[in-house]
Amino acid sequence: MKNKQNASFMVDTTASTSNNNTLSKTKTSSIHTGVLLVQLGTPDSPSVSDVRKYLREFLMDGRVIDYPYIPRFLLVNGIITTFRAPKSAKVYQKLWTKRGSPLKYYSEDVVQLLQQQLGDGYKVVLGMRYQNPSIESALEKLKDSGLEKIVVIPLFPQYASATSGSVHQKVMELVQDWQIIPSLHFISYFLDHPKFIEAFAEIGKRYMQQDSYEHYVFSYHGLPERQIRKGDASGMTCFKGDCCASWHAGNKQCYRAQCFETTRRLATALGIPEDKYTVCFQSRLGKEIWVQPYTEDVVKDLAKRNIKKVLAFSPAFVADCLETTIEVGEEYKELFEEHGGEHWQLVESLNTHPLWIELLTDLVKKQN
Repeated sequence: MKNKQNASFMVDTTASTSNNNTLSKTKTSSIHTGVLLVQLGTPDSPSVSDVRKYLREFLMDGRVIDYPYIPRFLLVNGIITTFRAPKSAKVYQKLWTKRGSPLKYYSEDVVQLLQQQLGDGYKVVLGMRYQNPSIESALEKLKDSGLEKIVVIPLFPQYASATSGSVHQKVMELVQDWQIIPSLHFISYFLDHPKFIEAFAEIGKRYMQQDSYEHYVFSYHGLPERQIRKGDASGMTCFKGDCCASWHAGNKQCYRAQCFETTRRLATALGIPEDKYTVCFQSRLGKEIWVQPYTEDVVKDLAKRNIKKVLAFSPAFVADCLETTIEVGEEYKELFEEHGGEHWQLVESLNTHPLWIELLTDLVKKQN
């Protein structure tokens, strides 16, 4: 009698499991679009070993330091990470919070908010180009979902080979061996999306309403001039006269031109006249010539010109991170004050701003 009861119980359990599997498959099959958001990356912790690991992966990317493999390996592993990791770890320790790295947790929050906004039919995942969660782990979450398409959005407003280009390449490398490859849609840049400008302008206006600023700085992450020139297939545009004075077919994909265009649009939205703002580039590495003017030189010059109050934007970043909070928000502030300036204010990044979520929603739905 007991055996019969057990047998009956086993049959019921199997039936229940079968129903759950059916529901799971039905739920999975209702998802038609995967959305992969990709950030640059961050160390797993602010320890020297984790920072070194992050820097090695980052700087060994051939699109970041575009030297041949052997000299790149020797430079990164023999010199840069050896000396830079301990210094960078101290900076990351200042940046770290109870939730960890701001770049990571803001990105995780954006994934949740975007998923809520998109609703059923979409599956949003996060990948870091370097370190965790990796792009590979993010794609694995999408691989068996029966997707019709995957929309890949590198979270960089302006296109550069070292950022968006690297993400595109990595994704293609990872999916090339999939038995079934969904339609892939890559977003290269979104600086020209109205909500990007509107969101940054809305944040900036809060500070402009609280105080009166004499000058405005728009600081972007730098790149070697050599990499900018490599993107000019004609060889006739880059650094020829005032090449970035307008955004046109000849420089549409140029990172430097996109930075200047971003600034023009933001300045217009904020009502800032041309003689009251400066475009500059930060975060140099090594001794070769990078895109100019350098932010540190601009900061010193403004102070020497007796400019006392500056409002600083970092429109190459959509989440606060080391380059915004520490470099622009603290280090340039100290430099400005050392040379006679009185008030330097950083405008925070988009982080989880509602218009930022609306922008991403629009980018995804436009691919339908």
